[in-house]
Amino acid sequence: MVNEFEIKKQICDIGRRIYNRNMVAANDGNISVKLNDNEFLCTPTGVSKGFMTPEFICKVDAQGNVIQANPGFKPSSEIKMHMRVYQKRPDVGSVVHAHPIYATSFAIAGIPLTQPIMPEAVIALGCVPIAEYGTPSTMEIPDNLEKYLPYFDAVLLENHGALTWSTDLNAAYMKMESVEFYAQLLYQSKLLGGPKEFDKENIKKLYEIRRKFGMPGKHPANLCQNKDGVNCHNCGGACHNEEYKQFPGYQYDFVGGAAPAAETTTAAPAANADAELVANITKQVMAQLGLK
Repeated sequence: MVNEFEIKKQICDIGRRIYNRNMVAANDGNISVKLNDNEFLCTPTGVSKGFMTPEFICKVDAQGNVIQANPGFKPSSEIKMHMRVYQKRPDVGSVVHAHPIYATSFAIAGIPLTQPIMPEAVIALGCVPIAEYGTPSTMEIPDNLEKYLPYFDAVLLENHGALTWSTDLNAAYMKMESVEFYAQLLYQSKLLGGPKEFDKENIKKLYEIRRKFGMPGKHPANLCQNKDGVNCHNCGGACHNEEYKQFPGYQYDFVGGAAPAAETTTAAPAANADAELVANITKQVMAQLGLK
């Protein structure tokens, strides 16, 4: 079994990764690891995640109370949302919160990551919904997050960032990388005229691959325990169950196809040819993104 000091070193390494990959700026972001049912290691508040050393790392209990912290360090103010994940998902061993540029841009624009455009994204992530905005460091974020926890392994946080969780620290971090890569590809493909999405049959094949791999976590390919054993798509309510249409991610159904197109705006005529071209491109991108 890995000792606590080694885990602290791993947290620092992941902190450097998210910092060096521009997933956080300044002192943003936070990371936690579950040791047991009542002990968790977490990053401190007010420090850059790119320059941490093991003595920075704090230990808290299941309520977020400090068990151990060196002088000058205290747990992240966002530890509440980490604790809610651990409370509702006993299979989770680590949580990562960051502000990756593309994924956070989608969160700010109010656009969930729901389009099936890559085998890896469909197999590993499924849909990534948007949890409604909550004031940082308050109970609003964990309260708004809770209803997504039984069905997803990653969420966007409205006007805030992204949150991922998995069985261990490396898996939780890799999921954050996957969310950002998916968001970047989706954004850039929209600029090129719109992504070509997988059809229903190809989605089923990819789900079957996931099942054969026996991958951990929650996913549309998994048997949903909360829907009378019906193996349906859990994408933010995209299954045909009105109860789940509360989720922001329901605009697109991987299995059933796209929802009605959103209303779009028109760009104002430009004063010259170059400006008009830019305005037309902007209008097309906004229409493809579903922005009003």
